[in-house]
Amino acid sequence: MDVPLQEWTWTELWPHAVLMIVIGSWLLYHFLAPAGWREWAGAGLVQAFIIALYAEMYGFPLTIYFLTTFLPVKIPLFHSSGHLWATLLGYGSTGANVEMLIGSVFVVAGLVLIVRGWVRIYYARGTLTTDGVYHVIRHPQYTGLFLAIVGQLIHWPTITTLVLSPIIVWLYIRLAFREEQKMTEKFGAAYAEYRQQVPMFFPHLSDFQ
Repeated sequence: MDVPLQEWTWTELWPHAVLMIVIGSWLLYHFLAPAGWREWAGAGLVQAFIIALYAEMYGFPLTIYFLTTFLPVKIPLFHSSGHLWATLLGYGSTGANVEMLIGSVFVVAGLVLIVRGWVRIYYARGTLTTDGVYHVIRHPQYTGLFLAIVGQLIHWPTITTLVLSPIIVWLYIRLAFREEQKMTEKFGAAYAEYRQQVPMFFPHLSDFQ
């Protein structure tokens, strides 16, 4: 008899972990395309985030073992228990579904920004890009990455991803500032004017009106 997904144990789901790690890694290196060592360092941290996320989601539930060992909480060792916010707050499967839906909205929005930003850069062929999604924010791919990380922390929080997340954000913010210095040197006043008009990571509220 088939076992419902919510009652599967992690040992039955390792193939899912491998598949999702491969897909996530391909998306990372294809659409963020690291070049210099700083980009590779950032991509490496995101790669670690992806591995840690899906290894726990479909492989070994390290966070649940940690919580049940060091804190007075009881969490069943089933796949569905990995929806930690719903599990710890006692919201059950309904809470888990809401948690997954909210997280998925952030992840999808992030992926859309990453892809749209990549498309604009790809067809710009080294020229200054200020249209499309770049007309709203200067670093849509990094914003997309941040949104995807937030979505995964809502959907499936783990100790490792919670630790990695602020480090990734900090690194990519620094990377964005370094990129802007190079863009200012390359495009001069045109890029300086662009920086004054368009926000770095998040749109102005007026852009939603």
